[in-house]
Amino acid sequence: MDYPPEPWDLHGHGCASLWAVRSTPPLPDGVRPVRVLGRSLVVTGFVAYLPGSLLPYNELLAAVLVRRGWRLGLTITHIWVDSEPSRAGARAMWGIPKELADLDVTRLSGDAEGIGAARLVPKGATLPVKAALPLWQSLGGRTTRTPFRASGRAMPTRLEWRFAAKGPLGWLLPHRPLLGAVIPEFRMRFGSDRAGDRAGGRG
Repeated sequence: MDYPPEPWDLHGHGCASLWAVRSTPPLPDGVRPVRVLGRSLVVTGFVAYLPGSLLPYNELLAAVLVRRGWRLGLTITHIWVDSEPSRAGARAMWGIPKELADLDVTRLSGDAEGIGAARLVPKGATLPVKAALPLWQSLGGRTTRTPFRASGRAMPTRLEWRFAAKGPLGWLLPHRPLLGAVIPEFRMRFGSDRAGDRAGGRG
């Protein structure tokens, strides 16, 4: 095994924006996008997982807010990292389609060469936040559920995104983000240490 077993305990900082788009990339079987006023909701973000995490690495992702029945969750449709163990482990254990890229993530910016970049201007005070949504991905021809939990502090921010017009996130270009946040510190547990958690969520 060239990657650590789950769960992955990680900590770091990042930034994220929420978008409302007309259409989304393909989703796993049985999963539907959450739609508001005819638009689907998408989250984009840069993340830096710092030393002291199970794996330190940088990340750029796009995820769709989805539902399976009445249960809310996320599906990651595009994601890049600069760590081969992170790429291999996420694909094998959770069906997360990680690819490798050259990434540079600071507390005020993020860059993924040839894909996209973000600049942020924090404003306001930080507030405590928690998240505990399942992730639904396709793995081995089935839709699997992976739990994750995160907590930290966030503050509103203005995020300016740039995407390569013919790049993999070019489908976001006609849209503008609805809101943004900077997360100066967070802790996350991704995956389960109980085999039944994910197996019971397959369908």
